[in-house]
Amino acid sequence: MRYWAAAKAAAGTAEEPYAAATLAEALDAARTAHAAHPEFARVLRRSSFLVDGAPVGTRDHTDVPLAQGGTVEVLPPFAGG
Repeated sequence: MRYWAAAKAAAGTAEEPYAAATLAEALDAARTAHAAHPEFARVLRRSSFLVDGAPVGTRDHTDVPLAQGGTVEVLPPFAGG
């Protein structure tokens, strides 16, 4: 999982591995791992996600499968364009 901007700051790292079959499972694991930092959960709620370069959009995170060795990008909203 790769974190960008505010997500990176809230997680305290740029990336970390995950073991999950769906995006929902990966995000739950990340929330648990960073439970001591409530700002992390707030950032995730506002973020967009890419899975292996493809936008997740409004799809239910339980319906987004993750491939072994794949990449989840966490993109918080940022100003500018």
